[in-house]
Amino acid sequence: MPQGQTGARLLVETLVSNGVDRAFLVPGESYLAVLDAMVDAPGIDLVVCRQEGGAAIMAEADGQMTGKPGICFVTRGPGATNASAGVHIAFQDSTPMILFIGQVARHQVEREAFQEIDYRRMFGQMAKWVAQVEDPARMPEYISHAFHVAMSGRPGPVVIALPEDMLTEEVAEPVTIPGPAHVIQAHPGPTQMAELRAMLAEAERPFLMLGGGSWTEQGAKDIVAFAEANNIPTGVSFRRQDLIPNDHPLYAGDVGIGINPKLAERVRNSDLLIAAGPRLGEMTTGGYTLIDIPEPKQRLVHIHPGAEELGRVYRATLPINSGMPGFAAAARAMEPVTGRWDNWAGGAHGEYLAWTEPSPVPGDVQLGDIVSWLRDELPPTAMICNGAGNYTAWIHRFYRYRGYATQLAPTSGSMGYGVPAAVAAKLRHPDRDVVCFAGDGCFLMTGQELATAAQYNAKVIFIVVNNGMYGTIRMHQERDYPNRVSGTGLANPDFVALAKAYGGTGELVTETSQFADAFARAQAADSLALIELRTDPDAITPSTTLSALRAQAEGKGA
Repeated sequence: MPQGQTGARLLVETLVSNGVDRAFLVPGESYLAVLDAMVDAPGIDLVVCRQEGGAAIMAEADGQMTGKPGICFVTRGPGATNASAGVHIAFQDSTPMILFIGQVARHQVEREAFQEIDYRRMFGQMAKWVAQVEDPARMPEYISHAFHVAMSGRPGPVVIALPEDMLTEEVAEPVTIPGPAHVIQAHPGPTQMAELRAMLAEAERPFLMLGGGSWTEQGAKDIVAFAEANNIPTGVSFRRQDLIPNDHPLYAGDVGIGINPKLAERVRNSDLLIAAGPRLGEMTTGGYTLIDIPEPKQRLVHIHPGAEELGRVYRATLPINSGMPGFAAAARAMEPVTGRWDNWAGGAHGEYLAWTEPSPVPGDVQLGDIVSWLRDELPPTAMICNGAGNYTAWIHRFYRYRGYATQLAPTSGSMGYGVPAAVAAKLRHPDRDVVCFAGDGCFLMTGQELATAAQYNAKVIFIVVNNGMYGTIRMHQERDYPNRVSGTGLANPDFVALAKAYGGTGELVTETSQFADAFARAQAADSLALIELRTDPDAITPSTTLSALRAQAEGKGA
């Protein structure tokens, strides 16, 4: 067995040099040499997952929490295709991540060997960089570059393929392990900041929108201080609600799916829109309706760490290529502007508060009341994780995030995200409350990772919102094809029994009044816990019902 500087050992040593302390994986024979090298790297905690999609999502979530690349190892072929879900999430969410894929031996390439795929072609549009290491002596070079690429500019995923024979080959000459990678971010210049201040001084209805990746806790504090100094109402982009405390008097709400109509009008009517960090894509712009294309009617300042995003859809009055910590620090240091918008700013938070008071929906389980109860009971450090589906509308609308990096939710709208993300969150922050919301369809896409939670004693509280269908698709179905239900119904297992089968505890809630006691028992449990909420299928969003959508669609047809 090779004991010198093999490709696998150089890989692991370079990971250690970059401060990697955790990797998520599903084992495969294609990278057994890496697993062997890990035996001599006790500083790296290996989290063995049950499916590659879950492993990749855990790595993405870890990257979101740490700001450093989340690390994932999978085998070739099916392992890589399963893991692609996490890579796509990392790309759209601007999350640093490195996916390592075991590959066929070099002499088998281009023969369609067992499970062979050309990963440069497969992941080309889905990652910032895709490479295959052919020479073990170049392994440290490749890995160092992967860390630089994943963290710099607009953060994102990198994919590295590892031919299995290369991993066991020893290098002919000693190879030096480089030091840790540097984060490289552009910063705004003084001329740009002076122009921003001049535009702010001329404004009467400014609005600040926060979002995107590359934030740090200090950067979030700095941008909030900038908003405070200039009294600017501040919103957040889709699923970035933890960038500013939601109880802050300047917080106006989230600019995403199911937006508060008053907030939508506020964005449309602003005369200066400062977009700090978000991509101005479909979700952030209400399907490209909140801002005119390509020339916005309001003056637009767009700050983004990736230059390729600036001018992609909208021509900004002032584009600024900058990482968020650098821009936020410069904005905080800027001399404040005494504006003419006190009344404009003062009403924003009141509109948000009114919007986040739940109203009754059909059924004995009122999800809005449950989420409102959690926002009052959970501490500011609690982490809320979720995937995708209509159930998330209640979370985004009624929960109030009060701490930085307490929301893990995919801007890519990927179902199945919540369960593995919550496991990763609890492993990274074992002393925090971690609550995962998942719809019945969403949960069963990655529910096998309850086994991972049990194996590593990750005491997550999973809340499964069960309405017996793929609710989002059913909503669109009733709106576009009323009374023609097809392909959206679900026959679900006993979720409570399933949780117990994994070694956890389970609770069934069929009335809102049962939830508080069930949650208390879940918190006290010495294991993972699952609470199933049986909700009325007619309660499709906080604002409407399936029957109302159906009647409206039928009326249009008539």
